[in-house]
Amino acid sequence: MDKKPPTRKGPDFCSLRYGLALIMHLSNVTLITQRVGLSIAIIAMVNGTQRPALSNGSTEEPLADALEEPGRPIQDLNAGTSVYEWSPETQGVIFSSISYGIILTLVPSGYLAGIVGAKHMLGAGLLTSSVLALFTPVAADLGVTLLVVTRTLQGVAQGMAWTGQFTIWAKWAPPLERSQLTSIAGSGAAFGSFIILCVGGLISQALGWPFIFYIFGSIGCVCCVLWFTVIYDDPMHHPCISVREREHIVSSLAQQSTSPRRSVPIKAMVRCLPLWAIFTGFFSHFWLCTIIITYLPTYINSVLHVNIRDSGVLSSLPFIAAYSCTILGGQLADFLLSRNLLRLVTVRKLFSSLGLLLPSLCAVALPFVASSYTTTIALLILIPGTSNLCDSGFIINTLDVAPRYASFLMGVSRGFGLIAGIISSTATGFLISQDSVSGWRNVFFLSAAVNLFGLVFYLTFGQAEIQDWAKEKTLTRL
Repeated sequence: MDKKPPTRKGPDFCSLRYGLALIMHLSNVTLITQRVGLSIAIIAMVNGTQRPALSNGSTEEPLADALEEPGRPIQDLNAGTSVYEWSPETQGVIFSSISYGIILTLVPSGYLAGIVGAKHMLGAGLLTSSVLALFTPVAADLGVTLLVVTRTLQGVAQGMAWTGQFTIWAKWAPPLERSQLTSIAGSGAAFGSFIILCVGGLISQALGWPFIFYIFGSIGCVCCVLWFTVIYDDPMHHPCISVREREHIVSSLAQQSTSPRRSVPIKAMVRCLPLWAIFTGFFSHFWLCTIIITYLPTYINSVLHVNIRDSGVLSSLPFIAAYSCTILGGQLADFLLSRNLLRLVTVRKLFSSLGLLLPSLCAVALPFVASSYTTTIALLILIPGTSNLCDSGFIINTLDVAPRYASFLMGVSRGFGLIAGIISSTATGFLISQDSVSGWRNVFFLSAAVNLFGLVFYLTFGQAEIQDWAKEKTLTRL
């Protein structure tokens, strides 16, 4: 109970830790715009308006041939931008390639960030991702294979940047402010999706789709300067932090171990059901979220028959809802905790339930309202919005159950999420290539089933107490 008085004074939005949350928010905006940019650019990149007399190949080209043969420009669009003949299966492989790269680095980067420090690792990942974004249009011109390799390497860089964030919050976020701080930082993903989907179509029509990558790649390079200047691994070494704020953070984290660890208790982690509950939640959450982030412009374009400019604007609306729900969810979660209205485990399970159940209901309803433009858009807005309530649930649960290993476990958790993303994006490309109407229906029904499985598993086994293997053991030497 002695944590509550300082926390009442602590949440000062002019404090340095909230400034760091805003910087991390901006970094996440940059990362997600570079990742999602392809989703809006692909509408202009693929040969959707093929002329009958084209001789550069068929749109029915098998996936194996597409990966072996360079994608060949066949038509000019807006100042010489190339259009390619990529089947839905090929597009699914291109979309999922960045997830392959992220998975490769999530676990090792999460471990290394806790040892060598997250500042340089995250900054290097952001810079590398930005440079590769600038190279993406060239890679597309040189062929599908090089584009897949480029996106995979970009995923490696983004894996470095995403995972180490929890290493910073393990040292900067007081326990009763974790939901607020992590939601402010994490909401950058939703806001970045809103930005890229809102303006991506306009950029594509006005300047050509390559400028989507040129503009946001350049912004990322500029953001790196701010990152390396302002971000520090812990409050003890930051030159600009006030004494009052430093004491508040250190005292609130006094009961948690911040000592360096020699090894990770892998066996204990594997046997820990609360961890598996978190991993299952991540898998379910990322399954549907990846489909929405990746295929939403395509869905609006193909099902609602909206042009690329309006498709981008409409696709951006769900993510401003997700942005708002992430911030409000974090505020509400910490309010419930600071007023002692609900226990920590209850808050985590409540927001996890809302974040998995509500989007499932919306997804199941989508195929039945496809004829109604307004209802379809409303449901598409609600899916990401309600889904992001998970940010105050199992998303940050590793900070509760094992703060010493939060970065490593976040890497593993995101690994499960990215595996779900790879499977779901590839499966979606396959299903909608067979038949558009029944394909989309199967996509949404399957997503709802995965979400419900994750919810039941988390409600059954989820906890919020620090696990015994995550506590610092003090040895008395005689």
